[in-house]
Amino acid sequence: MIKKFEIKSHDGPGRLGKLDGKLTPKIFYANDLKIAPNQGSAYNIDREIAEFNVKETLKLAKEHVNESDIAVIQGSKYVDLRVECLKQLEEIGYNGFIIANGDALLTNPRELVDVIISLKKEAKKTSYFIFSFAELSFMPILTYMGIDGFLVDSANYYSHLNVLQTPTKAYDLNKYPIFENIDQKELEEKNIENMEFVIKEIHAHIKNNSLRNLVEERSGTTPQNISTLKILDRTQMEYLLEYTQLF
Repeated sequence: MIKKFEIKSHDGPGRLGKLDGKLTPKIFYANDLKIAPNQGSAYNIDREIAEFNVKETLKLAKEHVNESDIAVIQGSKYVDLRVECLKQLEEIGYNGFIIANGDALLTNPRELVDVIISLKKEAKKTSYFIFSFAELSFMPILTYMGIDGFLVDSANYYSHLNVLQTPTKAYDLNKYPIFENIDQKELEEKNIENMEFVIKEIHAHIKNNSLRNLVEERSGTTPQNISTLKILDRTQMEYLLEYTQLF
């Protein structure tokens, strides 16, 4: 079940779009998505296992295409398997995709860049991508690379770990008791509120053609963030400049 996705404007590879009448990038709630069953896979596994999981994911996606609108791109750490999974899922009839193993990719900047850019280069322009388990400080650079949405489940995930997510930092409340006696539900609500704020920031910067400025501001928040930007600039400049306005 393909949902109509319209691209409204670009700021570099980052883009504003419309999906179901809502502006993207946006926060996606898993309960609102009809995600095709898939064969989950760990990130760092043998290629033979990853190949099997991709094969099973494609089989399940094809069987459930009529009642699903989102497919999951498996392939573990193997970029070529990810790209093959994407292409076949598009042929089956999907245009909305969740990139599996988001949490593992965030700790491997080079592989994060390779996976996302490879998928974006091969995907149809009307396909949209959702990232899971994104830290808030990473959302601007993920958008800059072409991600169109983020699963809200990350707010629950981090609240379960007693971590407060802010636009610039993740605080372990056991070590930094910014909020005392806060329960998990309240922490989850704060994480969602901060997530929504970052989405609004991203929208405003794309509209003002200043998304790159926001990306650079956030790049110093974690070593992984700054490494991702350096690798992106060093290896993917042609991709970055494709939609960048020259003054």
